[in-house]
Amino acid sequence: MSETDNKNRLFYGSCFALITTAFTFSIRAGILPQLGQEFNLTAEQLGFINSMWFLGFPISMIIGGLVYYSVGPKAIMQVALLSHAIGILLTIYAGGYWTLIISTLFIGFGNGCTEAACNPMIADSYSGTTMNKMLNRFHMWFPGGIVIGSLISKFMTDAGMTWQSQIWVLIIPTLVYAYLFWGQTFPKPKIEGQSSLAENFKAMISPVYIFLFVFMAFTAISEFGPQQWVNIVLNSSGVSGMVLLALTTGVMAVGRFFAGPIVKALGQTGVLLGGAIFTFIGIYLFSTVTGPMAYAAAVIFAIGVCYFWPVMVGAVAQRAPLSGALGMSIVGGVGMFSTSIWQPIIGGWIDDARAEALSQGLTGDALELAAGQETLTTMLFFPGILIVAFTIFFFWQKGKKPAVEAAH
Repeated sequence: MSETDNKNRLFYGSCFALITTAFTFSIRAGILPQLGQEFNLTAEQLGFINSMWFLGFPISMIIGGLVYYSVGPKAIMQVALLSHAIGILLTIYAGGYWTLIISTLFIGFGNGCTEAACNPMIADSYSGTTMNKMLNRFHMWFPGGIVIGSLISKFMTDAGMTWQSQIWVLIIPTLVYAYLFWGQTFPKPKIEGQSSLAENFKAMISPVYIFLFVFMAFTAISEFGPQQWVNIVLNSSGVSGMVLLALTTGVMAVGRFFAGPIVKALGQTGVLLGGAIFTFIGIYLFSTVTGPMAYAAAVIFAIGVCYFWPVMVGAVAQRAPLSGALGMSIVGGVGMFSTSIWQPIIGGWIDDARAEALSQGLTGDALELAAGQETLTTMLFFPGILIVAFTIFFFWQKGKKPAVEAAH
């Protein structure tokens, strides 16, 4: 097999691993109402189950970052495969709240291994603008997979199929990525010093890295907060929550596919600032509109959050390159850890908003809509912080070339 064929197969394997991650996100969002009914769970309990997905993710990302250069991405992806398999089977045969907690933690752990292995592997395979383009095309398959998973979940739910049968679908992309990675040669680090933990930690105390570390937490919850709860929050606004999720992530997938020229034209800092503004507008519209206008809000929100994750990871790779796989994994990990913390809090906001709406005499769809819109209004805090932060970052980094770009 030629070097090009090997590189392509590794990239496609990475994409299918991320599709698996996306399916675990979208299909789980689709079955939340069924889980709540079958096991008599509150929104806060569903929030704690969701939080395990986001908790397992950063744990394995950080561990994977620490051992990436010693055990290699192949071993990390083998752990991902095992974790995904255990998590999927435990979910299917879950008997209640605690089984769902444990199974979701395993799935999150497998998802984090995917990011820990694939992000630095792609960064080591490509350079400069091409690296930004390929990272965005890799991350395209998270929203792309959510589109597919959301539509599968909606079709299966509308057809009266069980939530267990929906979880079985996760096996398909899992087996595909296992096949594509089988027997492949993985790339070596392209920058001297990346594999040194001492150099990694030294680079991670730089002001730029610390900034990216802190505000990755806000970009992640701005993206995942509304998305994970869309099926519960917006189903009573006169539209399908899962169709909204599919539309949002579809726009994100298209945007990430064409990310190369956009990032080149606006720069990483310009893209991040613009994203924060669009995200704020999108969430605000979600909190105020009903009916078909919710689809317009979804498009604006999608444009906003589209580039957050891949551009933040790419900024670490280019602006703090000596942080290596560990630096990329920790930044990704803090994003997921933040989201894990906020999931039950958001669930609590929904419960509180429902209680308030109930005390005002609202019932049925009117109650759910009022509670959902109140919760979304509270979520405006996250992109509001980002607008301020990324305005500072834009002027701070103006005229400075990324370290890796300068080296090429």
